[in-house]
Amino acid sequence: MLAGLIFATEDAGDRAGTLAATLPFGGMTLLEYQARLLIGAGAGHILVAVTRVTPALLGAVNRAAKRGVPVDIVRSAEEAAARAHPLAQFVVIADGLVTTDDVIDRMAHEGKDAILVTQEPAASLERIDARNCWAGVARMPAQRIKDIAAFPPDYDFQSTLLRAIVQAGAEQVMLSAAAVRAGHGVEREGAALASRSNAVLAALTERRTSWADRWVFTRIARWVLPKVVEKGVPGWLLMIGGAATGAGATALIASGFAWGVAVAIPGVAALATGAALSALRGEEKCALMQEALIGLIVGAVVGALGLMEMRADATLDGVILAMVTIAATAIAERSQAVIRRWWGSPAAYLLIVTPFAIADRASWGLAAIAIYAFVTLAAAVEARREKP
Repeated sequence: MLAGLIFATEDAGDRAGTLAATLPFGGMTLLEYQARLLIGAGAGHILVAVTRVTPALLGAVNRAAKRGVPVDIVRSAEEAAARAHPLAQFVVIADGLVTTDDVIDRMAHEGKDAILVTQEPAASLERIDARNCWAGVARMPAQRIKDIAAFPPDYDFQSTLLRAIVQAGAEQVMLSAAAVRAGHGVEREGAALASRSNAVLAALTERRTSWADRWVFTRIARWVLPKVVEKGVPGWLLMIGGAATGAGATALIASGFAWGVAVAIPGVAALATGAALSALRGEEKCALMQEALIGLIVGAVVGALGLMEMRADATLDGVILAMVTIAATAIAERSQAVIRRWWGSPAAYLLIVTPFAIADRASWGLAAIAIYAFVTLAAAVEARREKP
């Protein structure tokens, strides 16, 4: 059984009387974000170690518990030992730590004691030996909590537990440079935490790997996401806005206005932004739904362009090209091959066909994306084929 232990004991450096764990982060509190990471890694129970309970902390704990995993507040190692399942493996998250899913998932694997270390003091908490510092995440069995449960109450719970894990011969896992770039670090000030929030948001936009996403829609999402989070815009609003914009683009094309394809671009951008925001909040189903909506919108736009060309030319060429694009894309997406940067994607096809449609050469654009989709499908099949 995997469990989590989050420390929430220190006050914010720039807000007297406010716990750092209750500072806003990505449209939620830092504590909720940490709990979301643990739940995403498979934790079935979470303990929150505190020295005092504030209304903001209680609210954050209650909201975190709504994700379907019990979240209990403990005030000492003794109380934590009493609540911990004796066979549980714990992932420990330090007070004020900002990190990403990849880091927690890496540390959550079953095994012996392990601590995440770094040689960069800026991304760490305290030194554990002459070379390395603790980077704020550790893995341990429940026994480590019991080992320090009998210590006097004036001992620091977090620091003492770290020493117990180190003395047990914990494996030292080096923090990657990619994790640091993604925002990993300890922050207890609101302004600095907001900056790290933006770094994590930027890292989440990298989930989409094709060239169109990386160079267009990801850049839009990076610019928009911090503003969306700051204003508290709900993810469902982005999803509805993106879907409505895509439907409007399809309606314009169906009415004979080929340039309506350009209207779908901000809709796809809104859905890409919403998918990253949903991922931040741990709403993977919502994120996947928005990714699927991008494909549906582009498919509808391409299909409408094909029908428009059929009416204009009195031939089936446009419809056939649109059907080839849609079918090849659907099969390539289901191949589950590792996506290469140059491969086509619904977002890429939208960007390619748009200038042709605006120039009243939609048939040329449909031919271009049909060829691109077919080449991408061939590459995906080849990537999945067993090599001799």
